[in-house]
Parts: sequence; structure tokens; C-alpha cells
Amino acid sequence: MPRKSTLRSFKNRDVISVRDFSKGDIQHVLKVAKTFKARPHPDLLKGTILASLFFEPSTRTRFSFESAMERLGGSVISLADAKSSSSSKGESLSDSIRIVEKYCDVIVMRHPLEGSARLAAEVSKNPVLNGGDGANQHPTQTFLDLFSIHETQKKLAGLHVALVGDLKYGRTTHSLAYALALFGARLYFIAPQSLQMPDHVMRDLEKIKAKYSFHTHPEPFMPKLDIFYATRIQKERFPDPLEYEKVEGIYVITKKLLKKVKKNFRILHPLPRVNEINYEVDNTPYAYYFEQANNGLYVRQALLALVMGKV
Repeated sequence: MPRKSTLRSFKNRDVISVRDFSKGDIQHVLKVAKTFKARPHPDLLKGTILASLFFEPSTRTRFSFESAMERLGGSVISLADAKSSSSSKGESLSDSIRIVEKYCDVIVMRHPLEGSARLAAEVSKNPVLNGGDGANQHPTQTFLDLFSIHETQKKLAGLHVALVGDLKYGRTTHSLAYALALFGARLYFIAPQSLQMPDHVMRDLEKIKAKYSFHTHPEPFMPKLDIFYATRIQKERFPDPLEYEKVEGIYVITKKLLKKVKKNFRILHPLPRVNEINYEVDNTPYAYYFEQANNGLYVRQALLALVMGKV
């Protein structure tokens, strides 16, 4: 069993934004996740129930949370289709949360509206974990991204990291940029001008004196990079289909692009990919996105155990 932390207690804490966690908090989560990856804890959450509320489509986040709970001995009640819930009858989100919390011990939620996870946390007496709220935040993805980066680089401090693709709508990059900046990363934001980091993210990065620069092409920086974090262009979030067509397929990672990279260089991707990573790259030593997805299981086990006060 992992040893109890002397840091601020995680028991009953919500996981809404990575901005709510200090460097020490983040390091503690990663340390606990490492113990779960090293060996199973099959009865740790026996007798507890996770409510899995997904008002938007999800594969990796939903399955990894539900699998994490069951592998820790808990059980799951699940909503994977908003049409089957009372929200389709006009029930407010706050009322839905007030009802669902009566049936469970912890809630994970994905919702299309920004700020919805914060609202759920304010209403619920049980811990709420944000599985993604619109184009805003995806903190548990950030924890597994950081875990994967540390696993490949043996450190988080001072890395050169490129965030590439849809930085405007890509909520994973919003959370990750902030977390990496806490550890002194040098960030390269590579995107078309229309898909660059939003102003509200940049204001947060300015407050913590993040080191960054804006670019439209990755080629000049490939030899410097430790991590290349690719994202898909999110068609479903574009208000105008014509705007999507202008940037569709703008960045594609091929073997040719990897000719001058460092030995420790790794490619991460929150998945699903569309066409931004050529399949030929899968068999190179630089591809780490499938291992990254697998790490979601251990990180989410750690978060569930922490907010339930079991570690």
C-alpha cells in the first residue's frame, strides 16, 4: 500500500483544473500512480461506487476510469449517452448531479460546456473528477501525460516540448502547457494562427513566467525537442466547416520528419488520431502514444484512491 502523504490531504478533493494543484501535489499523484503500475491493489476501493457521466463521446477516458475503479474492487454506474438521461427531458445539470451523488461515492464527468465540471463540484458533496469540459480543461489527461513524459525522460524539469496542432480547441494542451511551465519547460506552440493558444491560457502562463514561443512549422525545432505532443484538428468544435477545411491535415508526422531528432525524443498524442501521425511512425522507437493511453489506467487509479482517502 502506498504511504500516506504529508502534503495537503487529497481526500474529498475535486479534480477540476490542473491549476488547482501545486508542483508538490502533481509529483505526489505521479508517485502514487507509479506504485499502482508496479503492482495491483484489487480490494482498495471495495464497496465504493463510481458514477461515470459522459455527456460527450469518449473511449479512453471513460473506459480507463471505469476499468480503474473495477480493478480497485469498486463498481461503476455509467451514463454513456446523454439521450438516455433526464437531461434529455430538460433536467438541469445541477439537479442531475444532486440526484446522482445519492447513488455513488465519486463522480467522473465529461460535458460539452466549459465550466460544467466546476459547477458539478460546487453542487456535489462527493468528489468530482473532470473528464473534459468543452474546450476548457482535461486535468486527468494532464496527469497521465506528465506521468508518460517522466517515464520517458526520467524528469519533468527543463524539457523542450512542442505542442502541435489544434491549440485553440485542444483542452489537453491547455492543461498540459500550464503544468509543464510549472516545471520550467521550454514550450513551442506550433499551430496555424487561427488555432493558436487562447488568450485566457496565455494569461495564466504569463502569471507563472512560462518560457514559450509561437511557430507555424515544427521542422526547425525537431533536433531540440524532447517531447512532440501532437493533437488532431477537432472538426466537431469548429463553428464553420469551411474554417476546418482550411487547416485539415496541416501537420502530418512522418519518418522523414524524425531524421534529426534526439535519442530520447518521444511522440505523445491524447488520441484519437486522424491523419496527423503516419502509421509508419508506430514502429519507430519514438512512438509512445499507445503506452501513454495505457498509463491512463494507473493515473486514474491513483486519483480515485487519493480522493477517496485510501492512500
